[in-house]
Amino acid sequence: MRAKTVEDREILELVDPVADSLGLEIVRVRLMGGTLRRRLQIMAERPADNDISVEECARLSRAMSEVLDAADPIAGEYLLEVSSPGIDRPLTRLKDFDIFEGLEARLETDRMIEGRKRFKGLLAGTEDESIAIDLDGEDDTALIPFDWLADAKLVMNDALLKRGAAIRAARGEPEDDGLPQGSADQPKTQTEDDA
Repeated sequence: MRAKTVEDREILELVDPVADSLGLEIVRVRLMGGTLRRRLQIMAERPADNDISVEECARLSRAMSEVLDAADPIAGEYLLEVSSPGIDRPLTRLKDFDIFEGLEARLETDRMIEGRKRFKGLLAGTEDESIAIDLDGEDDTALIPFDWLADAKLVMNDALLKRGAAIRAARGEPEDDGLPQGSADQPKTQTEDDA
């Protein structure tokens, strides 16, 4: 699921070693858009903590640009976008379902399973090559073959936000209140220049 199309898979083969050389892993590669100006979206992270800094994104982008320019796997112009998977990240590797066990996820399969293709519930890890998920409204844990997944991602909710806050706190990062520095909510102080 890291790469869906043949073109995506060819690009992944080129950029995987580049990311690995920088101590990063590619989470997903998607070449999007029509024939005019396409967008190559690459999500990456550090394997140690499933995160990535802006500086690491920039370094990875520069390194991948050299490889992509030399190999020229994409016809025409494209925009390279390197980013983190985000908080409500896609789940693209079997190990993701173990890493994020206990969190809520939405899954979509490429075939019908008991009359449906979409599932939502709490991840319960993996068993062999299948995803275990405690589905909403059902008593038993369902097993869905990983190879049958078309799409999977975490659901944005309080538990996911709290997990992110705990990780930032453990790294010693301040809480982000979402307000820009010097916002209207902060009291202004008068300086000599203002008087």
